[in-house]
Amino acid sequence: MTEVEVSPGESIESALKRFKKKIQKAGILSEIKRRERHEKPSMKRKRKAEASRKRRR
Repeated sequence: MTEVEVSPGESIESALKRFKKKIQKAGILSEIKRRERHEKPSMKRKRKAEASRKRRR
């Protein structure tokens, strides 16, 4: 679980910005988007193969 402590005198906006950065760096948002819908096994294999091809280039 990602946490951000707000120091005294710090604005909520800056704390929220730090929180968003931590979540982005941890890959939580991409994981949530991936799990939003069911993905058929054949589509999962296709996506992994495409990612593998992109890495080789």
